[in-house]
Amino acid sequence: MSSFATVNLLELEDSVGDRAPGIEGRFGRKQLDSRDLGISHFRYAANLRSPMAHSHREQEEAYVVVAGSGRVLLDGEVHDLRQWDVVRVAPEVVRAFEAGPEGLDVIAVGGPKPPDGDGVPGAATWPDAA
Repeated sequence: MSSFATVNLLELEDSVGDRAPGIEGRFGRKQLDSRDLGISHFRYAANLRSPMAHSHREQEEAYVVVAGSGRVLLDGEVHDLRQWDVVRVAPEVVRAFEAGPEGLDVIAVGGPKPPDGDGVPGAATWPDAA
Protein backbone atom coordinates (compact mmCIF):
# COMPACT_ATOMS: atom_id res chain seq x y z
CA MET A 1 0.00 0.00 0.00
CA SER A 2 1.32 3.43 -0.93
CA SER A 3 1.45 6.25 1.61
CA PHE A 4 -0.95 8.43 -0.43
CA ALA A 5 -3.21 8.41 -3.49
CA THR A 6 -5.21 10.88 -5.57
CA VAL A 7 -8.32 9.89 -7.49
CA ASN A 8 -10.92 11.95 -9.36
CA LEU A 9 -14.22 10.23 -8.56
CA LEU A 10 -15.89 11.53 -11.72
CA GLU A 11 -13.24 9.80 -13.83
CA LEU A 12 -13.99 6.38 -12.36
CA GLU A 13 -16.28 3.95 -14.16
CA ASP A 14 -19.97 4.02 -13.26
CA SER A 15 -20.35 0.71 -11.42
CA VAL A 16 -24.15 0.89 -11.17
CA GLY A 17 -24.86 0.92 -14.90
CA ASP A 18 -28.19 -0.55 -16.02
CA ARG A 19 -28.93 -2.15 -12.64
CA ALA A 20 -30.52 1.09 -11.39
CA PRO A 21 -31.54 3.49 -14.18
CA GLY A 22 -31.06 7.12 -13.17
CA ILE A 23 -28.39 6.36 -10.57
CA GLU A 24 -24.64 6.52 -11.14
CA GLY A 25 -22.16 5.09 -8.62
CA ARG A 26 -18.38 5.39 -8.63
CA PHE A 27 -16.41 3.55 -5.95
CA GLY A 28 -12.93 4.79 -5.00
CA ARG A 29 -11.74 2.41 -2.27
CA LYS A 30 -9.71 0.16 -4.57
CA GLN A 31 -8.26 3.04 -6.62
CA LEU A 32 -7.24 4.85 -3.44
CA ASP A 33 -5.57 1.67 -2.18
CA SER A 34 -7.19 2.29 1.20
CA ARG A 35 -7.32 -0.28 3.97
CA ASP A 36 -9.77 1.67 6.13
CA LEU A 37 -11.76 4.11 3.98
CA GLY A 38 -14.30 3.74 1.23
CA ILE A 39 -15.12 6.90 -0.71
CA SER A 40 -17.88 6.77 -3.33
CA HIS A 41 -19.85 9.21 -5.47
CA PHE A 42 -23.53 8.69 -6.20
CA ARG A 43 -25.53 10.80 -8.64
CA TYR A 44 -29.33 10.56 -8.69
CA ALA A 45 -31.29 11.95 -11.64
CA ALA A 46 -33.82 14.70 -10.95
CA ASN A 47 -36.84 13.52 -8.90
CA LEU A 48 -35.62 9.92 -8.83
CA ARG A 49 -36.71 7.90 -5.82
CA SER A 50 -34.61 4.83 -5.16
CA PRO A 51 -36.77 1.70 -4.95
CA MET A 52 -33.86 -0.13 -3.32
CA ALA A 53 -32.40 0.39 0.14
CA HIS A 54 -29.51 -1.14 2.04
CA SER A 55 -27.92 -1.49 5.44
CA HIS A 56 -24.64 -2.99 6.65
CA ARG A 57 -23.61 -5.57 9.17
CA GLU A 58 -20.48 -3.66 10.26
CA GLN A 59 -19.79 -0.47 8.31
CA GLU A 60 -20.86 2.91 9.61
CA GLU A 61 -21.26 5.44 6.78
CA ALA A 62 -21.53 9.19 6.33
CA TYR A 63 -23.08 10.87 3.31
CA VAL A 64 -22.22 14.41 2.18
CA VAL A 65 -24.60 16.21 -0.19
CA VAL A 66 -22.28 18.01 -2.63
CA ALA A 67 -24.88 19.13 -5.18
CA GLY A 68 -28.65 19.32 -5.48
CA SER A 69 -31.12 18.37 -2.79
CA GLY A 70 -33.47 15.57 -1.91
CA ARG A 71 -34.51 13.28 0.89
CA VAL A 72 -33.09 10.30 2.72
CA LEU A 73 -35.14 7.41 4.10
CA LEU A 74 -33.68 6.13 7.39
CA ASP A 75 -35.47 3.17 8.99
CA GLY A 76 -38.80 4.40 7.59
CA GLU A 77 -38.30 8.07 8.52
CA VAL A 78 -37.87 10.65 5.75
CA HIS A 79 -35.42 13.56 6.22
CA ASP A 80 -34.88 16.50 3.88
CA LEU A 81 -31.39 17.05 2.49
CA ARG A 82 -29.73 20.13 1.04
CA GLN A 83 -26.27 20.91 -0.26
CA TRP A 84 -23.49 20.38 2.33
CA ASP A 85 -25.65 18.40 4.73
CA VAL A 86 -23.84 15.44 6.27
CA VAL A 87 -25.76 12.39 7.46
CA ARG A 88 -24.06 9.74 9.63
CA VAL A 89 -25.74 6.34 9.50
CA ALA A 90 -25.15 3.42 11.85
CA PRO A 91 -24.58 0.08 10.09
CA GLU A 92 -27.97 -1.49 10.87
CA VAL A 93 -30.04 1.50 9.66
CA VAL A 94 -31.83 0.83 6.36
CA ARG A 95 -31.27 3.76 4.01
CA ALA A 96 -32.33 5.01 0.57
CA PHE A 97 -32.24 8.35 -1.28
CA GLU A 98 -34.58 10.47 -3.35
CA ALA A 99 -33.39 13.35 -5.54
CA GLY A 100 -35.03 16.75 -5.71
CA PRO A 101 -35.83 18.65 -8.93
CA GLU A 102 -32.17 19.43 -9.67
CA GLY A 103 -30.88 15.95 -8.86
CA LEU A 104 -28.75 14.80 -5.94
CA ASP A 105 -24.99 14.19 -5.75
CA VAL A 106 -23.75 12.44 -2.62
CA ILE A 107 -20.27 11.45 -1.46
CA ALA A 108 -20.41 8.34 0.73
CA VAL A 109 -17.63 7.65 3.23
CA GLY A 110 -17.40 4.21 4.80
CA GLY A 111 -15.11 2.50 7.23
CA PRO A 112 -13.22 -0.77 6.95
CA LYS A 113 -14.95 -3.30 4.70
CA PRO A 114 -14.95 -6.95 5.70
CA PRO A 115 -13.25 -9.16 3.08
CA ASP A 116 -16.56 -10.76 2.07
CA GLY A 117 -18.47 -7.44 2.15
CA ASP A 118 -21.26 -6.53 4.52
CA GLY A 119 -23.94 -4.78 2.49
CA VAL A 120 -27.49 -6.01 3.05
CA PRO A 121 -29.82 -5.09 0.15
CA GLY A 122 -33.52 -4.48 0.61
CA ALA A 123 -36.53 -2.66 -0.75
CA ALA A 124 -37.15 0.99 0.11
CA THR A 125 -40.57 1.46 1.68
CA TRP A 126 -41.32 5.17 1.39
CA PRO A 127 -44.16 6.18 3.76
CA ASP A 128 -45.69 8.58 1.21
CA ALA A 129 -45.59 6.14 -1.74
CA ALA A 130 -48.74 6.20 -3.79
